[in-house]
Amino acid sequence: MRILHVDSGREYRGGQNQVRLLTRDLARAEGLEQRLVTQRRSELARRVAEHGATVREVPWGPSLDPRALWRLYLEAADFAPDLLHAHDSHALQLAYWMRRLSGGGPGDPALVATRRVDFHLRRGSVWRRVDHVIAISEAVRAVLVADGIGARDITVVASGIDPDEVRRAARTPLNVRARLGLSPDTPLAANVAALVGHKDQHTLIRAAHAARAARADLHWVIAGEGELRGSLAAALARLGLADRVHLLGHVPEADALIAEADVLVMSSKEEGLGSVVLHALALGTPVVATRAGGLPEMVPERWLVPVGDADALARKVVEALDHPSPVPLPSQFTAPAMAAGVLAVYRSLV
Repeated sequence: MRILHVDSGREYRGGQNQVRLLTRDLARAEGLEQRLVTQRRSELARRVAEHGATVREVPWGPSLDPRALWRLYLEAADFAPDLLHAHDSHALQLAYWMRRLSGGGPGDPALVATRRVDFHLRRGSVWRRVDHVIAISEAVRAVLVADGIGARDITVVASGIDPDEVRRAARTPLNVRARLGLSPDTPLAANVAALVGHKDQHTLIRAAHAARAARADLHWVIAGEGELRGSLAAALARLGLADRVHLLGHVPEADALIAEADVLVMSSKEEGLGSVVLHALALGTPVVATRAGGLPEMVPERWLVPVGDADALARKVVEALDHPSPVPLPSQFTAPAMAAGVLAVYRSLV
């Protein structure tokens, strides 16, 4: 069985890490060949190649780049895959039109796409034209069904991590408290996410303001970059929190940061699953989260709060500091389990 993976590789975030882990673990399956087509000089290309997988790097600009489309067409003609697996929306557009370009007949490869977000589909979306969708959570599946995708055409395969890899990455200390000039015993709440609307760090900042009366010693760190950085900085200045909430920007040592934090806080309005939570569970760091998307599928009810409720988020973070309760990582959220679930989908279609 030949699998041709397609990922735009525009950023290296949780979804791209899932592609790396999937290709790594599928390499152990007998009778399976796989290649990855992704953006030239992307971080994803580099990391997947490190595991010995075959990677084809292509020039890939915005939208449906004809250069990338032609290169994917040539790669498919050479490799003759049994199945195309698109890992993001940009990749799905490319894979769908490449299959149309090749004729769209019964002998063409099956088209599978992984849906990682719980956003609703647009009218006429190409997501409605795939052979099968892999949803990373029940929450994502529910949105797809509500948007008209047949339930039998969706399989839930949760994102997975390599716990040992995560723990190894966390062994090199980040010393974030020392970098911020804080004492070693300073309570620290961390948010690791892109600074974009659906991650809703504005609610996190309001929670930090609400928690200040109860825990004046509590500091918060937000690790990530994105379009909201300017408005978040303005909110911190307006609320007088610049000395308590620290915008760290992109932190390559995210696992070390999570390990050093007393609690990981997810303030999302929408969340397909949130693989950073899995990293926290593997590291024994307590998690407080909103009930957005797939977060309740990982985080116990005790540590969940309503979306957008800054006061409830503040109270729950303080409770987690006073009564830490780490949750073990369930086995279904490991990379081998994820790869086995995806492989079962492949075999059902080929």
